[in-house]
Amino acid sequence: MPRFSDSRFRAWPILFLLLSLSAGLLPAQTGLKLRLVPETTAIVPGQSFRVGLFIQHEKGWHTYWRQPGIVGVPTTLDWQLPEGFKAGPLEYPEPEATKMFQIKAQGYERDVLLQTEIQAPAGLKPGGSVTLRGRAAWMCCANTCHPGTQELSLSLPVEAVSSSDPAWQPRFAQERARYAQPSDAWSAEASEEGLNVTLTLRPASGKARPFAASDPRPNILFFTEDGWINSDQDQRIEAGRDGSLTLRLIRAEVFLGKKTPDRLLGVVQREGGWHRDGSLRSMTIQPLLRR
Repeated sequence: MPRFSDSRFRAWPILFLLLSLSAGLLPAQTGLKLRLVPETTAIVPGQSFRVGLFIQHEKGWHTYWRQPGIVGVPTTLDWQLPEGFKAGPLEYPEPEATKMFQIKAQGYERDVLLQTEIQAPAGLKPGGSVTLRGRAAWMCCANTCHPGTQELSLSLPVEAVSSSDPAWQPRFAQERARYAQPSDAWSAEASEEGLNVTLTLRPASGKARPFAASDPRPNILFFTEDGWINSDQDQRIEAGRDGSLTLRLIRAEVFLGKKTPDRLLGVVQREGGWHRDGSLRSMTIQPLLRR
């Protein structure tokens, strides 16, 4: 079982106390604006529909991905829905490299739409309207960090048929196109020795866009899905002669999971895409961790 330093566990409560106190000196929405937006124009009884949490960041501010790295807090949305409605998990597009002060983290500086699929009850009657309510929670950072919460609501009519919302449906589709996905065009192997983790990606089919050994610095980023890898450490990258890529990563000294993972869970992001046709900018991987 790996051993972890407890020094940062002692520091975290103090850090968040300071962050919470600083939040009280500024408006709750420091650095951002939030609202609920619909993908469709109405709710249809018995059908599912999508609602999004649209986050607009002021320049220089960011919020966090579902796994923020070694610092930060992910944005969440706690639904309080009418009886019979059921909400799925909050869905996050591919992450971006961000910084809390000078510490590298995983989040969003761009305006981003986090979306949820909601199932409407079959017994709902057309002709009225339904108000959906949820409580958003986040941490927004620039040179300072400010946690916040906000009660949000969205009212939609109940109708027998629905159509795409012309203002928002394109944004929903664009964000779904940015979701990280697995690919059978690549194989992944991972090994660990002490704090050092080595990840090797190899083309597994002609669909893969191979690496060139002549490229001294491929534009690749690894994002940890569970916090096992230290997001603040530099990632060393080497392209192989066989079109493969090797990433040398550093394990986090503190891991908040319940047990040591047996797989390396992450997203590898590549400018120009992982496929020859330029598709799939962000690829999910989960190879077994050889120790």
